[in-house]
Amino acid sequence: MDTQDIDVRHGTAALEPGVILHYVTAGDGDRTIVLLHGFPQTWREWRQMMPRLTSAGYRVVAVDYRGAGHSSRPLDGYDKRTMASDIRRLIKDELRIAGPTVLVGHDIGLMVAYAYSQMFRDHVSHLAVIDAPLPGTQVFDRLRADPRVWQFAFHSVRDIPEMLIAGRERAYLQAFFNARLYNVAAITDQELDAYVSAYSAAGALRAGLELYRAFDRDIEDNRQWLAAHGRLTIPVLAVGGQASTTGPLMAEMMREVAEDVTELRVPNAAHWIAEENPQALVNGLIGFLEDGSR
Repeated sequence: MDTQDIDVRHGTAALEPGVILHYVTAGDGDRTIVLLHGFPQTWREWRQMMPRLTSAGYRVVAVDYRGAGHSSRPLDGYDKRTMASDIRRLIKDELRIAGPTVLVGHDIGLMVAYAYSQMFRDHVSHLAVIDAPLPGTQVFDRLRADPRVWQFAFHSVRDIPEMLIAGRERAYLQAFFNARLYNVAAITDQELDAYVSAYSAAGALRAGLELYRAFDRDIEDNRQWLAAHGRLTIPVLAVGGQASTTGPLMAEMMREVAEDVTELRVPNAAHWIAEENPQALVNGLIGFLEDGSR
């Protein structure tokens, strides 16, 4: 099942001069789920999940966040609070969604979704975070020093990664995906080509790496917000791949910043869960959202 099986609608929202967000919507349910992808991906990360979510009665919005896919690639604004403000303006001003939404974020999208949930608490009903460390937590500090998470240091260096990767985007992204992949059939050549095309575009690689270069700012922002406003009180689903480095730590990490945390470990998956085992992820997400005790 893929987005070709449903009616998807593409749109763009001009948020301010130089910042345009591309998004895709599907379904007409009363409840809205906003999906935020990771690096080096685009909204297409969610292509296998969107039909299943719309069939369950949800309206789905999948966004290319600032710097990714068909969205603008400005020179700055890659701290996750600014990116969360982008998403808020898209939801409120462009899509005019009034009620609380469900936020689902994977990887970098996890960081944006958390910042959104902290800043706009009354506008989020549930948060699902998928397989990545959150800046400002103790788990993030531990993983940042882990040599298996080498990309955090490499991507944070100015200019040199762009110099080494430019012209070799396909080889680099293939290696990047494979290093965190359990289901080797999940990222097809067609999908890899789509991601390579996206990150070979002018300014796209630089924009993607700026996400990492903003981590120190994100750490400071998240710690200040937690100290000032306390932990999240909405239900939080902490998702990790069964074969992922981060997977066993997701619930522990989110309990640092949220009071009501449910753990989901997805089998037959490592980091790229939405593509490795989309059915199990959808089932777990819907079960979490429809739990009668919430």
